[in-house]
Amino acid sequence: MSTSLQPRLRAWVAAPSYPWVTGGALTAFAAVELAVAPRHSPVVALGVLVSAAALLWRRAHPAIAIVSAVAVLVSLAAGADLYVAAAASGLISCYTLGRHRVLHPGLLVAGGSALALAVNLWHISTWGQHTYSPGLFAEWFVLSLATLAGVSMGDAARAREESRRERADAQARLIAMEKRQATEAERAAIVRELHDIVSHSVSVIAVQAESATYTTSDLSPQAREGFQQIAASARSSMTELRRLLSVLRTGADDKAGTAPQPTLDALDDLITQHRSVGGEVELRFSGERVALPTAWELSAYRIVQEGLTNVRRHAPGARTVVEIGYRSNRLAVRIADDGPGPLGVVHSGHGLAGMQERAVLLGGQLTAGPGPAGGFLIEAEIPW
Repeated sequence: MSTSLQPRLRAWVAAPSYPWVTGGALTAFAAVELAVAPRHSPVVALGVLVSAAALLWRRAHPAIAIVSAVAVLVSLAAGADLYVAAAASGLISCYTLGRHRVLHPGLLVAGGSALALAVNLWHISTWGQHTYSPGLFAEWFVLSLATLAGVSMGDAARAREESRRERADAQARLIAMEKRQATEAERAAIVRELHDIVSHSVSVIAVQAESATYTTSDLSPQAREGFQQIAASARSSMTELRRLLSVLRTGADDKAGTAPQPTLDALDDLITQHRSVGGEVELRFSGERVALPTAWELSAYRIVQEGLTNVRRHAPGARTVVEIGYRSNRLAVRIADDGPGPLGVVHSGHGLAGMQERAVLLGGQLTAGPGPAGGFLIEAEIPW
């Protein structure tokens, strides 16, 4: 089937009119087949027509497929032949029951097999057979096999759709989380620039303007007042700048200035967030946990956060192990996954560079590359 035809076929199957069109066509075919077939009992005709007509409502009321399946077996028990329309109705009804999981697939197959056996035994009784041989139960075997095939196909289609929907939901959550993290990273970069450059410069202006009124002896009263106004304006600007930095650091929907920086105690929330978007991760601690300075805790947390982000981006679905080791004089961080690993030379992007900078600023080191057993491995050691 061509790729251009598949989307149109799927759209037609998903359309509300699909069960009405197919059910109506099958009912019309059943009527024609009954009209041209040899003489048959009213029970057979009613069973064939009901089995096809019931499928008109199979999407709105999937349980009605049970009526269709029973009508097929009733028409078969009342006659000697299985009509083509009845056979098609039976397969579609079994598929519908499995597709919508009206009952557990095992119960559906067992129930259909039991009814098929009852029909077979009824036919055997009408044949006047006094001895039973395996060949007499061929009808039951074929009907049971058809029931199993229809229910299994429907259940497999349901499982595929649920898996596709779960993947789409996980992808949407991942995209939303990465957008949120990108926004937070951009805010953090702006905060650092404002704090390190603008805030420092404004504070220097305030100090110099304030001190000039005391260190310069020959200032006129107007000049002294001017320096005081400059210092006051600088202090006011510092106050507004701090308020702006608080908003940027915490986000518009948080309480400005009250959200603490994350530490290693917040790793459980980070792990839960990674799992919520379909990731598989295990967190391990070794050594005796000790209280570390805020900078150490924050750097280790950010390294783990960026490592998990890289796993989601480059090895989605890979199993990841995060290990935090408290050594005698250093903190060890290890992030390993079982993904495909890097292809060729490992390029140090912004994420890896940021992790290395955090480790180096605290006198440590960080390495990243292929793991000894495959996948990707990040190892950092930060002395204290």
